[in-house]
Amino acid sequence: MNPELPQDEGRPEAEGRPVGRRVFLATLGLGALGVATAPTLQRGMEGLLGAVSGKDPTGLTGLLPNGGGFRYYSVAASVPHKDATDYRLTVDGLVDHPATYTLDDLRALPRTRLVRDVQCVTGWRVPGTPFEGVRLSRLLDAAGVRAGARAVRFTCFDGTYTESLTLAQARRPDVLVALRMQGKDLAHAHGGPVRLYVAPMYFYKSAKWLSGITVTDRVEPGYWENLGYDVDAWVGRSNGRSDVPTS
Repeated sequence: MNPELPQDEGRPEAEGRPVGRRVFLATLGLGALGVATAPTLQRGMEGLLGAVSGKDPTGLTGLLPNGGGFRYYSVAASVPHKDATDYRLTVDGLVDHPATYTLDDLRALPRTRLVRDVQCVTGWRVPGTPFEGVRLSRLLDAAGVRAGARAVRFTCFDGTYTESLTLAQARRPDVLVALRMQGKDLAHAHGGPVRLYVAPMYFYKSAKWLSGITVTDRVEPGYWENLGYDVDAWVGRSNGRSDVPTS
């Protein structure tokens, strides 16, 4: 996979700080060197970026995984916090039974646990990461998908991020509306309290801070696809993953 780089006017932000096109190019360059070298490169880059006045003036370290495997990353300047008192997930569009789920509603549904490698398109990988949640197909079945539906669009309560899957992709058994990660409830920094988890695809498809699931008649490119990323983001077999469904 070799997505085009976003232009400066669409640059991402790490922890609220803008990151320019050249810096983003550097992260993709790191990825091109191979996933196996990511931990060593990460430590070197974080040390280099933190050497100036004891901090990272570029915000680049916000794009790199830390010792625990992940760093906070958002394309929005700020994201509101949601919890059981105010979180809502809507399911609508080309369905017979639109629904709104609270966090407690989702927690009461049967869960699936998956343990897969998380792979970022920029090259870093977090191996053997457990996610738990409700299969997206369960929510779609409960809503009653209408004839003519072809895709699913996802919106997020950061007010900015969107994603899409074909209906066939959304119905896979390894696509979750995730509630837990690494044995804990999803923290805000990891997209909680609810995020999408698309196990066989690059991690940008796993939209954080999920708030809306809309069944549509066509795939609508998401935030990064509109900036040049692939709509179908399967992780290659060379990274230890494939597009073969797993239960």
